Amino acid sequence: MSNVFPVQLAAVIGAGTMGRGIVMSLANAGIRVLWLDNNPQMLEQAMTVVADTNTHNVRLGRISEAQAAERLACVTPVGEYAALADADLVIEAVYENLELKQQIFRTLDDTLKPGAILASNTSALDIDAIAAVTRRPEQVLGLHFFSPAHIMKLLEIVRGARTAPAVLDAALALGQRIGKVSVVAGNCDGFIGNRMLHTYVREARMMLLEGAYPHQVDAALQGFGFAMGPFRMYDVVGIDLEWRARELAGTGQDDPAVQVDNRLCELGRFGQKTRLGYYRYAEGSRQAEHDPEVDMLVQETAAHLGMTRREIGPEEILERCLLALVNEGAKILEENIAANSHDIDLVYLNGYGFPTAQGGPMSWADSQGAADIRQRLQALQARFGEHWKPAALIDGLAAAGKRFDQVQEGRV
Repeated sequence: MSNVFPVQLAAVIGAGTMGRGIVMSLANAGIRVLWLDNNPQMLEQAMTVVADTNTHNVRLGRISEAQAAERLACVTPVGEYAALADADLVIEAVYENLELKQQIFRTLDDTLKPGAILASNTSALDIDAIAAVTRRPEQVLGLHFFSPAHIMKLLEIVRGARTAPAVLDAALALGQRIGKVSVVAGNCDGFIGNRMLHTYVREARMMLLEGAYPHQVDAALQGFGFAMGPFRMYDVVGIDLEWRARELAGTGQDDPAVQVDNRLCELGRFGQKTRLGYYRYAEGSRQAEHDPEVDMLVQETAAHLGMTRREIGPEEILERCLLALVNEGAKILEENIAANSHDIDLVYLNGYGFPTAQGGPMSWADSQGAADIRQRLQALQARFGEHWKPAALIDGLAAAGKRFDQVQEGRV
């Protein structure tokens, strides 16, 4: 592969959870990595985590002592940007704040050699706004790893408006080299995966206010074959991440859909890490246990918002969550954010625990038929409002008797 791909030396900025996983992904594939964090203690701790992970893998018989030593030898902690000057590729993995990322990219642009590729691990921010602060926008792109990055298979490669084709090819070659399933996405809020997730999670949250409970929503989706439902997923990643992001942004905290999350976070119920979230967890356990206190909190929140709750069955839960994914997926295809429906399915199968047997959300929609999907969306539109209006692409497919897997460059 090395003759195809010029990256001999990579660099990673940030020694948090994502930075650690990305460093391990690169080092495990034999790529030398320079690692920088503005907090030397955090970098030292992160190096220990990497060493411990390697030791753990030796103990489990996954790798040999020699391989563990080789992997660790690939990683060099550094104390300043100047040390990154010769890197072929740098991946920034700090927290989601546009100004901070722009500041880092200005420094990288000034420091790195002219041919170097600058990548951001952002999960939703505007790649073009990051590229715009550099003198090399054609060499800037998004490399959105999924957590934990050394284990999760998916890599969303985000092309900016000016990203050069050769830079995209280099990113795809890197993905292959480090054993990822890579999907190229256009630049929009949330790219492919998180943009669709937003609509899916919104329905799940609204159903709590309308009459369901977290364990019921999760049970319906897990019954369909999802690895975990949305509320178990939030307990794993941390309910507080979005809560803190809304605080930082100064918008979104008054949205009715997030009021249950806000209440949980105000109580310090952040998920597995605090042993209390949407569920409760015994000491040292990851087993989600139903917590009646959360049911009470859901009821109180709905009453406070003036909502009248009703029984919501598993069929409605599935219908609203799945069709939210499909309708947004159709808009993503329409806008050419994804090259084809297969790419959307790859994202959902490899990054979001969509049931393999169903082939992904767009494949599932094709099994239902576009006319049927359109009719079901129209029924939801009549009941719940205009955000359910079928995407124009779905109308087109239904009229032509075609499937999502026949869409080319956003057209039927």
